[in-house]
Amino acid sequence: MNFPADVKYTKDHEWVKISGSEATIGITDFAQRELGDIVYVDVNTIGETVDKEAVFGTVEAVKTVSDLFMPLTGEVLEVNKDIDSAPESVNSDPYGKGWMIKIKFTNPAEVNELLSVEDYKKLIGA
Repeated sequence: MNFPADVKYTKDHEWVKISGSEATIGITDFAQRELGDIVYVDVNTIGETVDKEAVFGTVEAVKTVSDLFMPLTGEVLEVNKDIDSAPESVNSDPYGKGWMIKIKFTNPAEVNELLSVEDYKKLIGA
């Protein structure tokens, strides 16, 4: 499994890449493996401010639908349009082409609550 050290993680299996006051968010390699073949990602929160740990969308796999939880309070600036036509990129490249949203976060202190790569590995037993 892939665990990039340049991103932070959540207990709900999202990853967060911080760049200034913006963050790119997706699901982890572990999460996509647990879900199986992803067939659809639904995010209808563009332009909205979503609270930390609130649902910002869903990801649909062949056998299940899972909620996506916001790792940081912030405004959804952009949704990855490429995953509409190629949702399998979440499986093949979860930290690259399979990113889901970009946000402008409003509470920088919340960044300190995210998990390091080491803490995330402990959480999932890797």
